[in-house]
Amino acid sequence: MILQHNTTEAFYRSPLGALPAGSQVRLRVAVSGPGEPDSLNLRVWDGKEQRFPMRPLGAKDGKRFYEVQVTVSETPCLYWYCFEANCADGTRLRLGAPDESGCGEGRMGGTGTDFQITVYDPGYTTPAWMCDGVMYQIMVDRFYHGEGTDALLHAKDGTGTKVDLHKNWNDMPWLDVSENGDNFALDFFGGNLEGVRQKLPYLKELGVSVIYFNPIFTARTNHKYDTSCYMQVDPMFGDEAKLHQLCEEARAMGIRIMLDGVFSHVGSESVYFNRRGTHGEKVGAYRDPDSPYRKWFTFKNWPDDYDCWWGFRTLPNVNEMDEDFRKYILSGEDAVVKHWVRQGTSGWRLDVADELPMEFLRELRREVKSVDKDAAVLGEVWEDASHKVAYGVMRSYVLGDTLDSVMNYPLRDTLVSFLMSNKTAGAVVRDLTVLMQNYPKPFLYSLMNLMGSHDRPRILNVLAGNDGNDIPRDKRAEHALSQEERMIGTLRERMMLRMLMSVPGMPCIYYADEAGMEGCADPFCRRTYPWGAEDKQLLAYYRGMIAMRRKNPVLRTGECRFIAPSDDVLGVIRTIEGGADALGRKAKDACAVTLINRSARTATVYLTSQELMGAQEIVSDRDEVHQARAGAFSVTVAGMRGVTYFAQPEERTERA
Repeated sequence: MILQHNTTEAFYRSPLGALPAGSQVRLRVAVSGPGEPDSLNLRVWDGKEQRFPMRPLGAKDGKRFYEVQVTVSETPCLYWYCFEANCADGTRLRLGAPDESGCGEGRMGGTGTDFQITVYDPGYTTPAWMCDGVMYQIMVDRFYHGEGTDALLHAKDGTGTKVDLHKNWNDMPWLDVSENGDNFALDFFGGNLEGVRQKLPYLKELGVSVIYFNPIFTARTNHKYDTSCYMQVDPMFGDEAKLHQLCEEARAMGIRIMLDGVFSHVGSESVYFNRRGTHGEKVGAYRDPDSPYRKWFTFKNWPDDYDCWWGFRTLPNVNEMDEDFRKYILSGEDAVVKHWVRQGTSGWRLDVADELPMEFLRELRREVKSVDKDAAVLGEVWEDASHKVAYGVMRSYVLGDTLDSVMNYPLRDTLVSFLMSNKTAGAVVRDLTVLMQNYPKPFLYSLMNLMGSHDRPRILNVLAGNDGNDIPRDKRAEHALSQEERMIGTLRERMMLRMLMSVPGMPCIYYADEAGMEGCADPFCRRTYPWGAEDKQLLAYYRGMIAMRRKNPVLRTGECRFIAPSDDVLGVIRTIEGGADALGRKAKDACAVTLINRSARTATVYLTSQELMGAQEIVSDRDEVHQARAGAFSVTVAGMRGVTYFAQPEERTERA
């Protein structure tokens, strides 16, 4: 006897995907082969175990079908289920999920993973500017040295030491490795908030609507993830007034600013810890056993044996649930997370969010929203955020009580694998369908869809197949792509960018990727923006792809379905039908399909008119018109290229 169930097919599960708490779902099972179950039950777990008998529906094509309709939990949770068939000989057959994703075609036997339904808060919403936006990530020191800021030449770091400032903007960052293998990151280029302000017109023209800054608070290093004082903008970048001015001018141009919140640890040279006595002998937990900050940290043997982040002694961990720390960061009248939102920022990206206690995240979100309900809380979570296991505990960040959304590393990783021919289009479709099934739509449509970041080699190097990771670190500064590698990497980057501009979520550009920046891993992925030496063709392509997304609402908030016409061709179909988009907002009916072809050969793809909402004509982003024949379109995709078609000629975009 064989049992069948598939969470991605509406026949077996309706409605598909995540569900608001208290809603109903219909589940079906197909039974084939010899024998008939004495009984077939749905087993569920939402904190308690329940079983529901399934009723027979009838038979067709040699299969017998069973059905049950249940009401999911009234409170947000992960709702797990499997099917159990009791046989006449006393045996019990079990049908559960194929793997830990909790999604897809069921697998019989064992006591493995159950199927997952994400049950979320019915009142859960996210800021509209996230799903409609295009984000740009900036490391301030490396973006632009604003005019009229020569005083920065005399700036000091978070310890009061005069900084090492490069005289040449186009220098390579220094590699200065410590005993634990980390880069000291103590060289600076002088980029500042005034520089960002002066480049707002460039970002506006590019099509950016959200700037995400890596940390900007006082710290010793150039990357600023070792916070020295949460309440002070680093003097090398400017001051609070300069940030406020920047936020006001950016908002007037339709651009919001998000800050990076590093709340799991601080710098050892911070005012809170003060390991080297920079702030005086009786300041900080390391110097004073009676310091008001002492409870923030865990000392096994004060002062030298303390808990630190991933073993880095320069980054002492904080006790996030300490009452005084929470008041300082979260709940106080002028707490950190509220203070900077009041200064005009639009929320926080949380560093290592999956290392922060869940109650800390809940309180953080509540406090931020209390100041500005349209502010965002975005987390760094590298895996499926609906069931991330951290420190032996499963945590769900998608239920509506902790994060608005997360960085979409699963999308980045699966697209890179596809473009590098390590994964078929069909496998990518499954990866992305899992996320669509497990994430509530408000969460899904607010994802930060990144290509590059400060934590990885430049995306151009990655896609060129030469990220430099096999080269000794002291040789990576000299590493450069060959002309052929650069050409191949650029073609793949264009395909990846087109796909990011065509899927749900907020596409994010790491500064200078649009300019064709190369670079191995840290610190060489953190080079300065090459003003005046950009790859003009690649930059124009970025502008065109962003313009295409911004001009066509269907690419932002349309319903989504991924397709794999062949192993080498990946596609996504976006639709708005019935006058409302996927988030229930009023919208004009529209349809679009994006295809990318990783092979060097031209590919022919057949699309039915039915797939494209009955369209009889489609127009590409290059103004190529195709007419339906016998209810289908036959389109070609050139080798290592992509194309986007729109079902409504009036929705055609500027040539990309």
